[in-house]
Amino acid sequence: MRITCVGGGPAGLYFAVLAKLADPAHEITVLERNPAGVTYGWGVVFWDDLLDDLYRYDPVSAERISRAACRWDSYEVRATGKAATHLAGYGFSLGRRELLEILAARALELGVDVRFRDEPAEVPAADLVVASDGAGSRIRERYAEHFGAEIEVGRNKYIWLGTPHVFDTFTFGFEQTAAGWIWYHAYPFDAETSTFIVECTPETWSGLGLDELDAARGCARLQEIFAAHLDGRPLIDHRAGTGGTGWLNYRRLTTRRWDHGNVVLMGDAAHTTHFAIGSGTKLAMQDAMALADALAGGDEPAVALERYEHRRKTALAPLQRAAKASSEWFERVPDYTHLPAKQFSYALANRRGEYPMWRYLLHVTTQSAGPRVALRWALSVRRWHRARRRPGLAAAPAVAGRAPEPARTGSGLAAG
Repeated sequence: MRITCVGGGPAGLYFAVLAKLADPAHEITVLERNPAGVTYGWGVVFWDDLLDDLYRYDPVSAERISRAACRWDSYEVRATGKAATHLAGYGFSLGRRELLEILAARALELGVDVRFRDEPAEVPAADLVVASDGAGSRIRERYAEHFGAEIEVGRNKYIWLGTPHVFDTFTFGFEQTAAGWIWYHAYPFDAETSTFIVECTPETWSGLGLDELDAARGCARLQEIFAAHLDGRPLIDHRAGTGGTGWLNYRRLTTRRWDHGNVVLMGDAAHTTHFAIGSGTKLAMQDAMALADALAGGDEPAVALERYEHRRKTALAPLQRAAKASSEWFERVPDYTHLPAKQFSYALANRRGEYPMWRYLLHVTTQSAGPRVALRWALSVRRWHRARRRPGLAAAPAVAGRAPEPARTGSGLAAG
């Protein structure tokens, strides 16, 4: 089968890897419009459920991703006038560029033709065309009436930035200004850099004059606001010097159909979820797994694509509901800021409204150092046992001429 993936993000590259592993005779091409090593965005986050899946489907790339990732084992919540509080939980973070380099290298090892600086003007000629070209997918728009994309625009303004200040763990920080509350979601993704997403209501955004500032001056203004959180380090916007600005409104994308003849949507081309639940990369790579499974089932392509769409829409539904609830909570942040520190951070943790009462009692108890250390230890043991069940490199197909990579600890955070 001749397969062309339009878009060399996590979805397109990982699907190319899995399809080639399933049948080395497949002729697979990945077309990426950016140059090699160039991507937009900073770090991505994921959790053990995705890592479990990655090890099941391709232990080689899973091991490389695991070794490159930072680990964090709690959330910290900071807010003006309140004591810092902590939320239980752990996860992984990895630079988007490093993730793409790992996946591209794996695809090339398996014989996938990965082409950079290549954006087709027309739908490529192939037995299967995978549209993995992002939320603004040109292929989806070419068949817009069939795919039936719907976009719901969020109210808040947000911007993705980076900083050389390396946060100890995933951190939410809320600052009160004369124009209202403004906050960030930050997490380390390598030894030198953290992602720093800033969000606020449109009233606060314009009240702070951010609607009139270019990227460089906007970063300078945000550095002033969050100075106490950045330890004197700058914020970075890659648009600085271009005259543009990276402020956006979140766009929730859903599509009525995911396939059309030999064309199928994947990742952000088919759906988006709010960044507050950090599942975009996870969902894109799980799309790739589901499509690879469907095509390996031996059915006619049309039947396989229908099975893929049904499986993924079923899996996505609860996450999309959670993401919607999460984004709406952040649109109402000013309604919660009067709460005492423990209640405020619990409202943040329970923004989907799903927790039983015992979770609140656990939250209050673990704000003390002793119980919090005990909980982190218990979660670390659980994480260690879960990792022990994953297949290692010994169970993976050998890669000719390539030795296993040395272990890394990312930013030096505890591996848990």
